[in-house]
Amino acid sequence: MPLTDPEKRALRQTARRVRDRIIDVVFESGSGHVGAALSQADILVALYFRALNLHPTDPLWPARDRFVLSKGHGGLGLVAVLAERGLLPAQDLRRFGETGYRLGMHMDWTKVPGVEVSTGSLGHGLGVSVGMALGARLQGLPWWTFCLLSDGELYEGSTWEAAISAAGFGLDRLVAIVDRNRLTMDGFTEVQMPLEPIEARWAAFGWRTLRVDGHDLDALCDALDQVREAAGPAVIIADTTKGRGVDFMEDEAKWHYGALDTAMAARARASIAATVADLEGGNV
Repeated sequence: MPLTDPEKRALRQTARRVRDRIIDVVFESGSGHVGAALSQADILVALYFRALNLHPTDPLWPARDRFVLSKGHGGLGLVAVLAERGLLPAQDLRRFGETGYRLGMHMDWTKVPGVEVSTGSLGHGLGVSVGMALGARLQGLPWWTFCLLSDGELYEGSTWEAAISAAGFGLDRLVAIVDRNRLTMDGFTEVQMPLEPIEARWAAFGWRTLRVDGHDLDALCDALDQVREAAGPAVIIADTTKGRGVDFMEDEAKWHYGALDTAMAARARASIAATVADLEGGNV
């Protein structure tokens, strides 16, 4: 169902708050995987505020949809969304990365409510998601499994082993989303080892494919609606920009991980506000 204008504005404002939280956490904690967190923010907002069936007050509700953040270094962005959705106390973010505290750089499912799987080593999340989706089918349970991968993670052979298994099992309630920001910590993917044509690669493995602007919340929500009608597994290639919303971070590999001083944090917040203002005015 298409988003109404008030729904679009609400989601855009939610994404802005999530990005502001990401900047606050990086500033207060001293560092973080900020570029990856910003590129995936709109995807996570579309999932947690539109697509996923869950109860914020009951993170272990048996019928909940499952979400796996395979790109575990994006945990900073995930906890910002969990706090915004009410699954995690917002004040917990102030202790992100603190030695011995539950919010580390990669999320621990035994410590963080709303996190289904501990991730960080790339190439494992889709395989775990295949197991979850298969388990749901074998038990006759109705929930869906969604998995967010980085595009650099597509260099991992285990990702493609999982992809061919999902198609072989004919898993209908499994959705992969690729954060296609075109950058790894070492540079642009198409310079290092080309990934295109990504859609054709996934299709060759038996997946239904969709490609959208990963910062267009209307398009993301529409794609997440469409994949629920797919026969077999489906993948959404979400074209994004690393560091999205912060002018001096966008498309810069050096902001895969970084720290912010007071002036940089202020500039980042101002840039995020300006980006949303452009969207509200229909200029972007």
